Amino acid sequence: MARILTIPAGRRAKFVVAAVFFIVTAIVSGLFSGKFEDAQKNETVSFLPGKAESVKSLEAVKRYPGGELAPAVVVYERKGGLTAADRSRVAKDQQSFATDRPSIALPPQKPVFSRNGDAALFSIPIRVTGDADRFETGMDSIRARVSGEHGGLTTKVTGGAGYQLDAVKVFGNINGTLLGVTALIVLILLVIIYRSPIFWAIPFFTVLLAESTARGIGYLLAEAGVTINGQSGGILPVLVFGAGTDYALLLVSRYREELRRHEDKHDAIRVALQTAGPAILASGLTVIVALLTLSLAEVNGTAGLGPIGAMGVGLAMISMLTMLPALLAIFGRKAFWSPFFDTIPHVGQQGTDETHGRWRAIGEWVAARSRRVWVGGTLVLVVLALNVTQIDTGLTNTNSFRGEVESVQGADILARSFPGGLGGLTNVIVPDRGKADAVRAALEKRRELVAQVLPAQQGPPGTRLDVVLRRDPFATATFDQVPALRRAVKAAGGSSVLVGGPTAEAYDYRKSATRDNFVVLPLALLVVFVILAILLRSLLAPLLLVLSVILSFFAALGTGIFFFEHVFGFQGVDPSLPLLTFVFLVALGIDYNIFLMARVREETLTHGTRQGMLRGLAVTGGVITSAGIVLAGTFSALAVLPLVFLTEIGFIIAFGVLLDTFLVRSVLVPALAFDLGPRIWWPSRLRHEEEHVGVEA
Repeated sequence: MARILTIPAGRRAKFVVAAVFFIVTAIVSGLFSGKFEDAQKNETVSFLPGKAESVKSLEAVKRYPGGELAPAVVVYERKGGLTAADRSRVAKDQQSFATDRPSIALPPQKPVFSRNGDAALFSIPIRVTGDADRFETGMDSIRARVSGEHGGLTTKVTGGAGYQLDAVKVFGNINGTLLGVTALIVLILLVIIYRSPIFWAIPFFTVLLAESTARGIGYLLAEAGVTINGQSGGILPVLVFGAGTDYALLLVSRYREELRRHEDKHDAIRVALQTAGPAILASGLTVIVALLTLSLAEVNGTAGLGPIGAMGVGLAMISMLTMLPALLAIFGRKAFWSPFFDTIPHVGQQGTDETHGRWRAIGEWVAARSRRVWVGGTLVLVVLALNVTQIDTGLTNTNSFRGEVESVQGADILARSFPGGLGGLTNVIVPDRGKADAVRAALEKRRELVAQVLPAQQGPPGTRLDVVLRRDPFATATFDQVPALRRAVKAAGGSSVLVGGPTAEAYDYRKSATRDNFVVLPLALLVVFVILAILLRSLLAPLLLVLSVILSFFAALGTGIFFFEHVFGFQGVDPSLPLLTFVFLVALGIDYNIFLMARVREETLTHGTRQGMLRGLAVTGGVITSAGIVLAGTFSALAVLPLVFLTEIGFIIAFGVLLDTFLVRSVLVPALAFDLGPRIWWPSRLRHEEEHVGVEA
């Protein structure tokens, strides 16, 4: 393994490795990277559990003459009551769409006026074909014709099609926005960390190549059948930049350390690869396997994020073990030059090493009071985690956007004057047409749930009944009514009756997301524990590290929930938020466990546990801090998007990474190691190392 890892350090091999890597990545990027956005699927099913009843209903709906339809609800409101001119305008607009409508639209329904006299609406059924550009163009033309303020009359386009348009606009720009912001953050942080006007370009160029290649391979994965939507596609560059920069920081840190010990730059990079390379490889493989556990999720969007994220991290790892060391060997010491600082490392030059430095001093302070430190640190994490009990999974379509969007504004008008269900019809598919009347009667009896049952439609799957629910179809309280509705129609029409539509889809999504939290999350923990046990050849140390990860995660989640409710004013979190943030924090946070404990074990073999921890912390504390700041910065880029869900993910991961960096990995874990001494390596023989090396624990 060491021979393979050190290939880029060869005097001639470095040029071959750099050239081959550049050519391969350029070919993949050139052929496929530009197609990545086109391969993403942002239709409803890409975010849902694939085997859910609502998805089966959706597939059945597509077989009717009109296909899958989403209502574009044009709603009008004048506070104090509609005037005669307003009513005339509503009728005129409806007639205008009846005679001249976009190709994605069916004839509009007749206008409906509210009982309070303040509002009116008509609905335009919109075909959902999966062609995002065609859908966006058609819906934009509808909004352009009617939306706005007209002498005190407010007109908005909402409904299922309105929500989908606003989502398409966000996800359509997500990749470019995130890539630009993430790259800028990483660039700035690299310049600050290395204090060189030149050196930052080497890791930045390498990770940029990895990200571009990841987009190309992402397109191939999508063509192979992996579900990739705007959400997972947007997270991909954040993962590649975050993980890639972390691995670069670790390798460069060890390289600079070795440049102060070796005159020949090739020897320095060779030793750096021999020592830091296995840690990077172990860390990368751990993150990859942890992310792949997401593939077992029922929710399509979550399951698709597994392979796309694992692929991105894998490319970042390979890039930092091939292209980066080759470039470091090519440019050598001069790449560290700065006109303002003495940043070029020379042989014999004093720098941060195992015996002195800021982090050595911190380690000695922790060692002197280890039990008080880890008990106090644990209490801090427990206090931060207490707010997890207040978690509210109330994030829905109506409150998922930051700022004002037209679909939400229109929904507010609907809620004030009409039955909420007009914004999103519930579809009931009755395969046995002879039982359609019985199903209709069963629906009409449930007046507490159903406001209206629209005329039946006939098609290959059977009879289709579109149902207007009495309450807001995008409210969590309405989601909870889906099981009762399903029981009622199945009792009347048999078990083959399907209930779908946006409300049922939201219920199925939440049910599967909850299941995924309880199934995938423990599996990810088990994977991390096993890999750490193999790497550290111990059971107690990995167990303590995993427990610290769990506590750190709950502390980050609890802090996030507090800020979302009391500072940002968000109305809840998405049900899949705990799983995604946990996997990211565990998978990426494990980097710091491996960076620290792999070096500690290396030093322990010669100097004993106490000195091993002091020496390991002295040389990894700085790189862990830098890596944590970079990773937190990259995930904070998610906050630039106007989606509450991605903002929440970015906040929790950024805060959790900083918590890991400055408290858990740098203080809490060392304190536990100092307190336990050699016992931390149980049951390996290393726990007896003091007897062999003669070092006091």
